[in-house]
Amino acid sequence: MQRYTCLVCGFSELDQPPWDPHTGAPGFDICPCCGCESGYDDATIQAKEKYCKEWIRQGAIWFEPKLKPDEWDLSEQLRRIGVDLDSVMKQ
Repeated sequence: MQRYTCLVCGFSELDQPPWDPHTGAPGFDICPCCGCESGYDDATIQAKEKYCKEWIRQGAIWFEPKLKPDEWDLSEQLRRIGVDLDSVMKQ
């Protein structure tokens, strides 16, 4: 089964694409890591960046804690979407 990546936090185990690659329509699924609802919280680049920063600043708490991998690495996950954790924390 193909997996997809959350555009807000970089979680790479989503069952559905956040946005349909053919139609551009949002999936409206909720990321189990950051809680982002695709099509709403990531509707614009600014909204996506704001949600990501706020989620990190609030402690990057998992929306579905039981799905959090034992060896989860926030920095590595964020790198998948081009976000540097240290830079976000300095802002």
